Amino acid sequence: MPDLIALENARLQDELRDHIGRLQEANRQLVISSVNARELAEQLHAAQAEMVHLAHHDHLTTLPNRRQFKKQLADRIAHAGAHGCKLALLFIDLDRFKVVNDSLGHGVGDLLLQAVAQRLAASVRGTDAVCREGGDEFVAMLADVAHAEDVSARVTHIHHLLTAPYTIAQHVLHIGASIGISIYPDDVADLEALMRSADIAMYSVKEHGRNSFAFFEPPMDVRAMARHHMEVSLRNALERHEFVLYYQAQVNLASSRTAGAEALIRWHHPTKGLLLPKAFIGIAEECGIIKQIDRWVLREACLQAKSWQDAGYALETISVNISGQEFESADFLPTVFSTLNQSGLPPQSLELELTEGTLMRDSAATIEKLETLRAAGIRIAIDDFGTGYSSLGYLRRFPIDTLKIDQTFVADIHPGSDDVLVDTVISIGNRLRHHVVAEGIETVEQLDFLREHACDTGQGFHLSPPLPAAEFAQALAGNR
Repeated sequence: MPDLIALENARLQDELRDHIGRLQEANRQLVISSVNARELAEQLHAAQAEMVHLAHHDHLTTLPNRRQFKKQLADRIAHAGAHGCKLALLFIDLDRFKVVNDSLGHGVGDLLLQAVAQRLAASVRGTDAVCREGGDEFVAMLADVAHAEDVSARVTHIHHLLTAPYTIAQHVLHIGASIGISIYPDDVADLEALMRSADIAMYSVKEHGRNSFAFFEPPMDVRAMARHHMEVSLRNALERHEFVLYYQAQVNLASSRTAGAEALIRWHHPTKGLLLPKAFIGIAEECGIIKQIDRWVLREACLQAKSWQDAGYALETISVNISGQEFESADFLPTVFSTLNQSGLPPQSLELELTEGTLMRDSAATIEKLETLRAAGIRIAIDDFGTGYSSLGYLRRFPIDTLKIDQTFVADIHPGSDDVLVDTVISIGNRLRHHVVAEGIETVEQLDFLREHACDTGQGFHLSPPLPAAEFAQALAGNR
C-alpha cells in the first residue's frame, strides 16, 4: 500500500511539474506577444508619424509643403490681424537652375535644391516659415516685421546667402534668385491675394533682368493681367492662323546678290495689330507653347522656300531660328526630317539657327544632334554670336557652318572706326572656314566696313527690311 501511495504522489508531482511548465511556457509566450505587440504598436505609430510628416513636407528638401505652409501662414495672418502686426511673404524663383539640371543631370539638380533649402531655412528666425512651392520655387514668410526697410535688409541678406556659390558633387555652381515680396496688411489682407501679389512681384523681377528682389506695387497687377490675356490669345493664335512669316534677305557682300533669307515670325494680333517676336516669344517660352510655334515656322518656311525654288528663284538657303526647348525635345530630329520630307526642300537648303546658350547646355548630346543634322546636309548657324558664352573652344568642337555676328556689335561700327571685335570675329570665322553673316546692317558705313574686312554675308534694313512672302518673291524675281 505504501508503494501505491508513493507512485501516486510521484505521478501527481509529474503532472504538477508538467502543468507548471505549461503555465511557464504560456507566460513566456504571453510576454513575447506583449513585446511584439508593443513593437508593432511602436512601428505603426512611427509609420503613422512618417505618413503625417510626408503629407505635410516636401519629400526632397523636408521643408513644409504648400499645404502645411498655407496653414502656418493663415495662423500668422490671424495673429497679425489680432495684434496689429505685419508680415512679409517672399516668392523665390531660382535663376539658371534649368541650365544646371540640363547640363549636369537631375541628381546634381536635386542636391542643389536641398542645399538651397538648407540655406533658406537657416536664414530665417524660429517665428518665420519656409516651404518649397515646387520645382525650383520656394516661399518664405517673415513674421512680425515693422517697416519695409527692415524687410529690405532681411531680404538682401537672404538673397546674398542663396546666390553665393555652391559646391555640389565637385562642381562649383552659380545661380541667381528672383524674389517677389508682398506685405500684410499693407498690400492685401487676404491669404490668397497675398500669395498672388508676391508671385506677381517675382515675375516683375524676372521681366526686368532677374536675380534681384522687388516689393509688390499695384501697377504690377495691371501688367500681370495684361500678360495673362496675352498668354490666352497666344494659345489661340495658331488655331486662328494669326501668325505670318516675313523674310529678310541675306546678301552676298561680294556680289550684292541675295543668297538666302531668314524666316521671321510676326503675329497679327486681333486687337494690337502686327507684333514683333520680342512682344510674345518670351511668354511663349514660359507657358510652354514655343515648340508648337517653332514647328509651325519650320514647316511654313520650308514649304515657302521649296515653292520659290520650284519657281526658279535663286534662293540657296532658308534660315530658321530654333528655340532651346525645341532643340532639346526628344523628337526634334524626327520633326526636322519629317518636315523636309513633306515639303520636298533639299536638306542643304535649310539652315537652323541656334543660340550659344542652347549649344552649351549639354555638349555631348548637342554634338550628337548637330552631327546627325550635318550628316543629312542641313547647315547649322550660331545666332547672336558673342552675346552668350563666347567660348572659342566650342567653335572647334561643335560641327557648325555659320557664325552670325550680333547686331549690337555691328551697331558700334561708325565712320572712321576700326572695330577690332567685329574684325576679330570675321577673322576667326574665316580661319575656321565658317561662313560669317553680319546682322543689323543699318548704314552704308557699316556695309563698307564689313566688305573691307571680308565678311561673307550681310543682313539688315540697309540691305532689305523683312518682307511678306509676296514682296520678297518680287525681290527674288529681280535678283534672278
